[in-house]
Amino acid sequence: QVQLVESGGGLVQPGGSLRLSCATSGTIFGIVAMGWYHQAPGKQRELVATITSGGITNYADSVKGRFTISRDNAKNTVYLQMNSLEPEDTAVYYCNIGTRYGMTYWGKGTLVTVSS
Repeated sequence: QVQLVESGGGLVQPGGSLRLSCATSGTIFGIVAMGWYHQAPGKQRELVATITSGGITNYADSVKGRFTISRDNAKNTVYLQMNSLEPEDTAVYYCNIGTRYGMTYWGKGTLVTVSS
């Protein structure tokens, strides 16, 4: 059974940094892309960043220049380095994996709170 487990969330002051990790267990065939989404209270889940198996990255405009996504293909692990955090970044962050076979996997999320 495939599981995605996020870690690294927490409370941080504005301007601070956090590094999120998403570890996977189980066998996932044909991974095309891994990514991070976030969902703020009362809002829809939104894309934060994705990275393909070839290393091509894509970012939401709101995080460009502040967040960096990376992955370890051997471990099927994806990371999100978040710098210069803003209160607007407060949300639950979810890890996502998409495969060429149309399968999509989600983690349960990790809460990031940016507040002084």
